[in-house]
Amino acid sequence: MYCQLLFGLIQRDEVVMIGSVFASGVLRGFKFLENNWQELCSNIKTGQISDWITDSGCKNAASVILKPNPELADLIENICSCKSWEGIIRKLWPRTKYIGTICTGAMIQYTAELEFYCGGIPLVSGFYACLEGAVGINLELLSKPSDVSYTFLPNSVYYEFVPVKEECVTNSQNLVESVETKSSDEDTEPVELVNVKPGQCYELLVTSSTGLYWYRVGDILMVTAFHNNTPQFRFVVRENVALGVDVERTSEADLLKAVTEAKTLVDPLGFILTGYTAYGDTSSTPGHYVIFWELKAKEGNNGKELDPQVMEECCSRIEESLHFTYRMYRKENIIAALEIRVVKQGTFEALMDYFISRGASLSQYKTPVCIKSKEALEILDSRVIGKFFSPKTPM
Repeated sequence: MYCQLLFGLIQRDEVVMIGSVFASGVLRGFKFLENNWQELCSNIKTGQISDWITDSGCKNAASVILKPNPELADLIENICSCKSWEGIIRKLWPRTKYIGTICTGAMIQYTAELEFYCGGIPLVSGFYACLEGAVGINLELLSKPSDVSYTFLPNSVYYEFVPVKEECVTNSQNLVESVETKSSDEDTEPVELVNVKPGQCYELLVTSSTGLYWYRVGDILMVTAFHNNTPQFRFVVRENVALGVDVERTSEADLLKAVTEAKTLVDPLGFILTGYTAYGDTSSTPGHYVIFWELKAKEGNNGKELDPQVMEECCSRIEESLHFTYRMYRKENIIAALEIRVVKQGTFEALMDYFISRGASLSQYKTPVCIKSKEALEILDSRVIGKFFSPKTPM
């Protein structure tokens, strides 16, 4: 990553696209640059790569590209030493046409921070894929992430679809408000590609030439429309990703919708939400939901601090946006007040480092919506800088 950024800065006038498979990977690159730009500038100025770069391939590439260039180093240093990094990508790479990355589904939480760095450069989700196969492509490349629908690629693998119990319900922002991710019953027959219905949610099954047969990918998709005779879909949620402290279950889609509603309250304060995750705390009775938030100050924040009253209102807004069962259990005191724990910047990067050290793929890493690892919780809790609770019971 260091060498890619170094070479990209040296050849800044030739860069026309920046990308990674998932939005989380692009952000990791931007944050890495934010933490290491001074060393990168030093390398460009002297024409010598840092001693800690020992990989022979990287060193050989550097010997071809890297020459002393004090003028370029000073230019990049002037850009990177600015007070705010809002719109920094357009300044560093002025010819960049778009950011190519998957920023739909679970990745949509990263769009606000990507837009902060990109300064109006379009975010393009060109395709939807998984390890099991290339699922679909986006035919409307300049659509907003919340509006993207992918068109199935019917010749990559053989797809079948298990209808879920209820249809997906979306709101005006195209966010899914509710979905029951359990199949109608265990004997439900899969539906073939030509027989899916718009507005219905399905669990994706894959049969491939590599040996997969009726393989459950774990993604729940909603059919949105057709392009000619080919269905188009939107990713909804991962199956069995649920938050709960009693018998209630809050899905990934439920939580995303609620957090999206609440984060609008911190926008006027000059903050953007850069990452979140949650867990059900049952260490006391009754248990309660804990949402970890990492916030970043926008340009023009002028040193404003978080208002505790606004953060408490964020807690209430999340509770009011959650499903009926949760609100009923809160009213009956079966579930205690929801808590937001604000963590310092860099926490979610440290969380990513932990999961990668445990074998997760860097290119395919997604922040877990629900944390179950004791070690991961310790990483989050050790970086908490503020705790806020919902002051009232939701209607």
